[in-house]
Amino acid sequence: MSFDFTTPPARQETDAQKWQKYAGRDILPMWVADMDFKASPAIIAALHARVEQGVFGYARPVPSTLDAIRENFSTHYGWTIENDWIVWLPGMVCGLNLAALAFAKAGDNYLTLAPVYPPFLSAGRHFERRAVRTAWTLADGRWIINWDALAASVTPQTKMFYLCNPHNPIARVWRREELDRLAAFIIKHDLLLVSDEIHCDLILDPSLSHIPSATISPELAARTITLMAPSKTYNIPGLGCTLAIISDPDLRRRFHRSGLGLVPEVTPLGFAGCEAAYGQSEDWRQGLLGTLRTNRDLIATTLGHLPGIKLEAPQEATYLSWINVAALNLADPVAHFEAHGIGLSDGNFFGAPRNAYVRLNFGCPTSTLEEGLQRFVRGVEATQTDG
Repeated sequence: MSFDFTTPPARQETDAQKWQKYAGRDILPMWVADMDFKASPAIIAALHARVEQGVFGYARPVPSTLDAIRENFSTHYGWTIENDWIVWLPGMVCGLNLAALAFAKAGDNYLTLAPVYPPFLSAGRHFERRAVRTAWTLADGRWIINWDALAASVTPQTKMFYLCNPHNPIARVWRREELDRLAAFIIKHDLLLVSDEIHCDLILDPSLSHIPSATISPELAARTITLMAPSKTYNIPGLGCTLAIISDPDLRRRFHRSGLGLVPEVTPLGFAGCEAAYGQSEDWRQGLLGTLRTNRDLIATTLGHLPGIKLEAPQEATYLSWINVAALNLADPVAHFEAHGIGLSDGNFFGAPRNAYVRLNFGCPTSTLEEGLQRFVRGVEATQTDG
């Protein structure tokens, strides 16, 4: 079956946050991480069927939903999970916050690698827990962990490590040897691991594969909370369906209890979309990956040699390009590029140095990306003229 990844869906004047931000302005939104593609036909059909059923009471997953998840994880990652390991959540960010609430107390902290998805940095703040950042090191065109700095960051108040794999925004896929070393580090310091793996089905380098953190060893699995979702890969974040996979019953119980009375349940449409994504949308995903790889290559050829721009490391995964614009010496890079018709994410929100990075979402038809890159290039050229 062929799928349409070339026709931009009409999202202007709809409920889309991505497009509402610049309503009435000639700015192409390439910021927040949702894609300008319709969901797979299987997902759309499943939602239609669920709506036709006509009753929208409180929902629980049916056996076919659980079967689709287990079979998908077994096929793609060699990971065998049990139904009762799953704690259902309305979003991944909710999971980050619940972990901080459940497994640390006021005054405690958790480690993470920055730059990173902004809720990693803010999750603990809501409960007087603190994120301790360790910066990535760029070596030979690859982002790597500074293990000495990471070890030096551990204190008696350190309770957890928050991992993003694949990493948003630097698009890194973690290798087996890195995860092995991280497992040893976590066990040595008696930490819990909170592993955000919601971009795991968006690996663009065919030589790489996703390795769930919980599969590294039984010892690591017993102290790991894995957050998975169909939201990013299948472009259904608005359906609000995330899985916290926790094999240890005590951890699972504490995590679940921390959300009682606070966390809303997953909706009937969320369960229906989840099942169709994991169980019936693999051909669509493969088509999506082809378009994203084309877009990744277009960014590399268009921006790779542009004065003042650096693509510092390979785009191994995700549809989010991390771009160093520090050499442009812009007081406000996002405002500058908005003035030239493209809306980007500010790298400072991710913990990067101020005015040094922007993030570009290329989850869109190639024609849309071409227009966006033309606007980006115009913005870069304007800095040369102004100079």
